[in-house]
Amino acid sequence: MVLAKVRALGIYFDSLNENNLPVFSGGDLVSGRVVVDVTGDVRVKRLDVTARGVAKVRWTESRNAAANTAYSQNYNEEVEYLHHYDTLIGEERDEDCPEEGLTVLHAGLHEFAFSFNLPQMALATSFEGKHGSVRYWMKAELHRPWLLPVKAKKEFIVFEHIDINTPVLLAPQAGTKEKTLCCWFCASGPISLSAKIERKGYTPGESIQIFAEVENCSSRVVVPKAALYQNQTFFAKGKGKQIQQLVSNLRGDPLPQGKSQSWEGKLLKIPPVSPSILDCPIIKVEYALVVYVDVPGGLNLSLSLPLVIGTIPLHACTSRTSSISSNCSTLNWLGLQETPEAPPSYSDLSISESERRDCLHGCGRPNDDSEEHGSLLTFITEFRYRPPPLYSEVDPYPDPPVEVSGTAGVTRPDMCPSR
Repeated sequence: MVLAKVRALGIYFDSLNENNLPVFSGGDLVSGRVVVDVTGDVRVKRLDVTARGVAKVRWTESRNAAANTAYSQNYNEEVEYLHHYDTLIGEERDEDCPEEGLTVLHAGLHEFAFSFNLPQMALATSFEGKHGSVRYWMKAELHRPWLLPVKAKKEFIVFEHIDINTPVLLAPQAGTKEKTLCCWFCASGPISLSAKIERKGYTPGESIQIFAEVENCSSRVVVPKAALYQNQTFFAKGKGKQIQQLVSNLRGDPLPQGKSQSWEGKLLKIPPVSPSILDCPIIKVEYALVVYVDVPGGLNLSLSLPLVIGTIPLHACTSRTSSISSNCSTLNWLGLQETPEAPPSYSDLSISESERRDCLHGCGRPNDDSEEHGSLLTFITEFRYRPPPLYSEVDPYPDPPVEVSGTAGVTRPDMCPSR
């Protein structure tokens, strides 16, 4: 049977990451091969490959036109990032072949290489959401005369790199809020919340150090909490639709009335999530760390700190300048003191005149170059440990008196350039 002669058609990429996944970014070379496995002679008209990258958005909303009439409104939008087409078989025709314009594949495996470059532009990162997606894929089609084409499709991943080692993403994020609980005409004391994180940019797998202070002056027992949210926003036909998903969270201890609680770098780990998508016109993926106080029987007091999930992790050289909190955590890890020691006083370091003369003895340079010269460290030590001169209103180096002849006085020249 003719259809049974094509056993398999597959697409294989040359470049794979550590998880055996094809991952690329803008401007990269995408190469691979199309493998055709046939059990006998197969006549082929054409073997085409197509690479595409498309961002799509789609959702449906119900509308009421009249009292008893309802209809559905569809919202959809599409943005194309990649469209590459190539023909692997069929361009060159063999005149000696009895079948005009056909290529015969004999039994066995046949490999056909392909390669192309991704566009040098900001490509949207691969993403799968509830109302939209960003997908990149390769498709191969084997066309034969009088038969349906054999098709194969394989997706690959594209990352638009976000470097978190930029001043904007290294800046600390902080905020403060306060709330007073009211019950009819009785108002309790306020609940105050302040929170800070060391920077705005993170990568998956990192832990966010949360510094927070909660003070409960109300009459209720409250619980401080923190949560990392992913906000998906889809745009179509001038309208947007937003979905919020919980990524990770943590919980503090219950806080009774009149008590306070501090978080000194409480860790919230970021699981493997999609990087932020900020440049796509129809899909945006953003993140926020929400530090809040869970108030039973009332609205929570919450503080939202925006985050950016990137792909290029923090460099060691930039971690020092990311924030004060990150510097303190690094000092703790190294076992150093967070507060530097005060410099010693001059009275503790000053030496007597006799000790100074003994130290300088033998340090004079002789005229004979063959003798060993004195150490320069002695002069450095003397300069370092000498106390500063005492302040005095009297000029220790006065100018010599100027003789005055005649009745006209000679004034002292003004040596101050600022006058």
